Amino acid sequence: MRLAIVGYGKMGRLLDRLSAEAGFEVAGRFDLGYTEEDLRAAAPDVAIEFSTPEAAVANLELLARCGVPAVCGTTGWYGELDRVRAIVQRHDALLVYGANYSIGVNVFQRVVAEAARLLRDEAAYGAWAWEIHHDAKKDAPSGTLIKLVEAMKDAGYSRTINVSSNRAGMHPGTHEIGFDSAEDTITLRHAARSRDGFARGALKAARWAADQARAGRRGVFEFSQILFSGGAVCS
Repeated sequence: MRLAIVGYGKMGRLLDRLSAEAGFEVAGRFDLGYTEEDLRAAAPDVAIEFSTPEAAVANLELLARCGVPAVCGTTGWYGELDRVRAIVQRHDALLVYGANYSIGVNVFQRVVAEAARLLRDEAAYGAWAWEIHHDAKKDAPSGTLIKLVEAMKDAGYSRTINVSSNRAGMHPGTHEIGFDSAEDTITLRHAARSRDGFARGALKAARWAADQARAGRRGVFEFSQILFSGGAVCS
């Protein structure tokens, strides 16, 4: 299966290194300055996009126009998600997006949501949400932390959630959710040891996207939909 890597920074190079173990041949490595002709010449079955918030929407539009199923790991562009949905629909394309492609982080989000649900009516408990990443990460708070806070609110936790972020060194990413009362503290934490888990999750999503596109499926999907429902989801 032929894979295009769009965005050739740290994650792009990691995807390149791990692609063969997931059964992919890298058909093209694209960064700034690539063209539609370059992409069409590579003839990929699927693309994984890890670029910057400023470049992501244009990249996704180009992939949709070329009929290439896309997996997007870039965050910080979700304010334009409705526009991207319309682009994907207009070109009869397929897109998977996600704030985090780590299997562990997606399980962690469900654990956090359940804790928020259990504490939603316990007024004595306040909550915080915190994350730290390497100093090259563009967006703060991270897309993952935003999704965790949304999951807490969706679970019915309506009180204030104090949100904070740090950027330092080469840290691959830690997310922490806490609940505190006068009597005790509950702390939930996910710490990534490396970026490999993010890359392997994105490759898993790319395999799914390519298979679905071949079967004629189209639409916009979140990674968590694929992960927890075996791909049996509706656009």
